[in-house]
Amino acid sequence: MYITIDESDRRPVYRQVADEIKGLIARGELREGMALPPVRQVADDLGVNLNTIAAAYRELQKEGLLKVRHGSGAVVSARRVSQQIARLRIATSRRRSHRRRRRARSDRGRTTGAA
Repeated sequence: MYITIDESDRRPVYRQVADEIKGLIARGELREGMALPPVRQVADDLGVNLNTIAAAYRELQKEGLLKVRHGSGAVVSARRVSQQIARLRIATSRRRSHRRRRRARSDRGRTTGAA
């Protein structure tokens, strides 16, 4: 599982992690029944507090994307996955287009070449 954190992103880290996992599910890289790495491992890999990752997992559990059992880990849930995937794909594409628009606006103010 490959997750990145953007320190310049205004969203909280737990939200970034949750959104990254949603993206993995939406793209089919994480399928129903697949186990996620333990909270401690993800926290160590990303260099964040384990409570941050636990919050992301809890958020995904509330949304019905994960089943979390203390001591057993988290598994991609069968409940509502197909419905959520459709919503995630829409949200992911919106976020990408928003980034492109934001990048295009910031590029307009820059000048290239000699004056």
